Amino acid sequence: MLKAVIFDLDGVIIDSEPFHWEVNKKIFRDLGIDISSEAYGNYIGVSNTNMWTELKEKHRLPQSVNQLTALQVSGNIDFMQRQDIKPIDGVLALIDNLSRENVAIGLASSSPYTVINIVLSAFGIKRSFDAIVSGEDFQNGKPAPDIFLKAAELLNVSPQCCVVIEDSAHGVAAALAAGMKCIGLAGDNSGGQDLTKATLIVGSLRNL
Repeated sequence: MLKAVIFDLDGVIIDSEPFHWEVNKKIFRDLGIDISSEAYGNYIGVSNTNMWTELKEKHRLPQSVNQLTALQVSGNIDFMQRQDIKPIDGVLALIDNLSRENVAIGLASSSPYTVINIVLSAFGIKRSFDAIVSGEDFQNGKPAPDIFLKAAELLNVSPQCCVVIEDSAHGVAAALAAGMKCIGLAGDNSGGQDLTKATLIVGSLRNL
């Protein structure tokens, strides 16, 4: 029985992947490292800390992981504060419908709380969420199930009664590993992620 829906943030609530790529491309150039768009696709849905831990080791970057993560977060925040950010089509109506049906609503995002709060506040939906969890709280990010299991715990709902909405292969894997069903959102800007293992794949959140 469905008792809770847990949303990802990037690519599910906000169409952020395009500007994340632009921000990170500039950081990569400044650091003198070459990352193709195809290689970058492997990091969609991965926490900032995990991404920069791998890139620091691979490219022998002198900066600390915390410094590299701070560069990325600062760039994303600067972009969102300068631009008119918009929600994914259909997501606000879906959240409203779930609230009226008394379905518990959670958020489990690899993004840091600073970014999460900016997005949810900008869209006026922060109070709609019964639990908010950030990947910065976990050593093992997606595709590990930790973040979704914590969200279910905070919602006081068993994982088997939770449905996750994700747009990345790592997110789908994490949801399934947590024992939850997963709806894969095949967004135009999610880098052609492999969502075939999702319980259901949709092209839009409208009329879900």
